[in-house]
Amino acid sequence: MQFLRSTIALLLTIAFSLATASPGLAASFAPNENLVVEGVPAIPLELVEGVKRYTEFRSASLASWHPQRREILISTRFGNNAQVHRVRSPLAARTQLTFFTEPPSGATYQPTQGNYFVFSRDTGGNEFSQNYRYDVATGEVTLLTDGKSKNSRGVWSTKGDRMAYTSTRRTGKDADLYVIEPMKPTSDRLLATVEGGGWGPLDWSPNDRQLLVSQYLSANESYLWLFDTQTGSRTLLTPKGKETVLYESAVFSKDGKGLYVVSDRDSEFQRLAYYNFANKRYTPLTSKIPWDVEDFDLSEDGKRLAFVTNEDGVSVLHLLDTKTRRELTLPKLPNGLILGLNWHRNNRDLGFAFVSARSTADIYSINVTTNKLERWTESETGGINTRTFSEADLVRWKSFDGKTISGFLYRPAQKFAGKRPVIIDIHGGPESQFRPVFLGRQNYYLNELGAAILFPNVRGSTGYGKSFLKLDNGFLREDSVKDIGALLNWIATQPDLDASRVMVTGGSYGGYMSLAVATTYSDRIRGAIDIVGISNFVSFLERTESYRRDLRRVEYGDERDSKMREFLLNISPLNNAEKIKKPLFVVHGKNDPRVPLNEAEQIVATVRKNNTPVWYLMAKDEGHGFAKKPNADFQFYTTVQFIKTYLLNESGSQ
Repeated sequence: MQFLRSTIALLLTIAFSLATASPGLAASFAPNENLVVEGVPAIPLELVEGVKRYTEFRSASLASWHPQRREILISTRFGNNAQVHRVRSPLAARTQLTFFTEPPSGATYQPTQGNYFVFSRDTGGNEFSQNYRYDVATGEVTLLTDGKSKNSRGVWSTKGDRMAYTSTRRTGKDADLYVIEPMKPTSDRLLATVEGGGWGPLDWSPNDRQLLVSQYLSANESYLWLFDTQTGSRTLLTPKGKETVLYESAVFSKDGKGLYVVSDRDSEFQRLAYYNFANKRYTPLTSKIPWDVEDFDLSEDGKRLAFVTNEDGVSVLHLLDTKTRRELTLPKLPNGLILGLNWHRNNRDLGFAFVSARSTADIYSINVTTNKLERWTESETGGINTRTFSEADLVRWKSFDGKTISGFLYRPAQKFAGKRPVIIDIHGGPESQFRPVFLGRQNYYLNELGAAILFPNVRGSTGYGKSFLKLDNGFLREDSVKDIGALLNWIATQPDLDASRVMVTGGSYGGYMSLAVATTYSDRIRGAIDIVGISNFVSFLERTESYRRDLRRVEYGDERDSKMREFLLNISPLNNAEKIKKPLFVVHGKNDPRVPLNEAEQIVATVRKNNTPVWYLMAKDEGHGFAKKPNADFQFYTTVQFIKTYLLNESGSQ
C-alpha cells in the first residue's frame, strides 16, 4: 500500500510538472514541498525518467534473530523509508511491521520470549532518538523514553527483563545511564550520572549485577568501566597508561570471569583479546593478524566467538573456539563487507549482512556445525543486472611527505573510450574509511555518464593503524588536503583518466574536504559538491550539539584556545571562499545536529559574491544527510545535472 501511495505521488508530481511547463519548453520535475532549491536549473523530466532505475536499489540489514524461532527482523526500504520487516525463513516473503514517516532503527527482540521488540526513531533527522516497544501480537507501539532528549537504543540484560541505555535528559549534553523494564515504562530510572556525551553500555554480566560501559573520548582514546546495576557505583577497569588506548568494544565471557575485548592496546591495530578479572591479565588472541578486528559476537553458550577483520578494506570472517583459542573452518565468502554479526540463541546460526561492489546488502547465515551458507533476502536492483557493474580497484600514490595513501577506483563501463572524467568522493568522519561496497545510484555515473569514481582514504582514516589515524589531528589538518593534491598529480599520470576533468565531492567531513580542495586546487577541478559539510571550524564547534562538542574538539582542536582558534579560522573554507572559482553545489538538512545548517548558509552566501555559480539544496525534514527517498531522489537528479553541466563538458565552459 505504501509503495502504491508513493507511486501515485510520483505520478501526480510528474503530471503537475507537465501541466505547468511553459509552452515550447521541455517539461521539468518539481521538487517536493520540503525542499528549498536555489540556483538550480529546472530538472528535465527526461533526466528523471532516464535515471529512475538507478533510484530503485534496495538493501537489507539484519536487526535481530527471534530467540525461539528461526526467523529474523530486518530493516529494508519499501516505499520512502526503511522500515522493520519480519522474514520467517531463508528467502521467504518480507512482512512489513512498521509504517512510520520517520525511519525506525535498531529493532531487537526481547531476548528470551520474543513477544515484543524495542526500536529507536528520531524526528526529521535530528538524531534525538526515542525508544519504543512494539508488541508483536497487537502491533501496538509504546513510547519508553522522555520524548525529547537524545537516547541510545541500549542493551538487554542477560535475563531479558531490562535494558540499559543512555540519555541526555538531565543536562542536554551528558549521556547518563538509565535502566528500564520495557514492559513497565514507569520503571525507568537513572542509574548513574556521568560527564560527557561519549558514554555507552556494552553488556550485562551473566548474573546481571554489573554493567560494562564504554567511555569514548576520541578515535584514539576510550575506557572501560563496571557499574553496579543496583547502586550505580563504578569501577575503572582500564586506567590510563603511558599511551592512550582505544577500547572499541567488549563483552563478558559466559562464566563472567573476564571480558573479550577489541582494542589497540600494545598494538598498532585493533586486536581481539581476553581480559581476566582475577589476575588482570590481558591476553591478545589475534596477534598474527596485522589488521583491525572490526566486529565480533559471542555465541549464547560462550563456546564460539565470531569476528571480522578489515584487511585492506575487505572483510574476512573468522570463528574462534573460546576453549582452545583456535580458529575453526568457515566457508570462504567473496570479497566484500560483512556487517552486523549476530548469533541465534541456538548457538549454530551466525547471521550477517554481506555487500560487495556487484551486490547490494543482503542477509545471510552460516550454520557453523555444517558450514551451510543460506541467503535470507534478495533485494531488488531496479531490474538492472548488477553482475556487470564495475569492481573496485585498490590504488596507491605517494603524498607530499612520501607517505603512501590509498583509495578505491571504480572505472566506467568499457563502452566509453578515451580518457575518462573523474569524480573524487571523500568520506566523512574523518575517523572512517571507504570500503569496496555497492555504489547504488552512483553506478549511473559509471554506466551511463562514463565517469570514473575514486574514493581516497586520506590520512586520518581508520583501517591503517592508530598512527595513520592521528596524522590529521589538530594543527595537521591541512595535510589531508595535500593528500588530494597528490592524488590530482597521480590522476595526471594515468592513461585512462582525464586530469582536465575532475570534480570533488564529499559528505560531512568529506564536505569540508571538498570545500578545502575547491579553495586550494580550484584551477585543477571543474567543480565541487559539499554535502552537510563544515565551512568554518570555529562556528561548527561552537554550534554543533553540546553532547558531541568536546568529542569533536579532540579531533579538530579546541577553538577556545587562542592559537588553535586562529589556525582553525585561517584554514576554514569560509575564510578562503574568494579562492573558489569553480561551480559549487551545497546540500544540507535543516535539522542537522552534527553540522548545523549555518555551515551551508554562510558558504553559499559568501561564494555567491565571487560571481561563481552556486547551486543550493536544503531539506526541511532531514538532518545529517537525506534519508527520505523523495528527497534523496531529487538530490540525485540535481547531482546528475551538475555533473553533466560542469564535468562532462569537454571544453570546460560553464
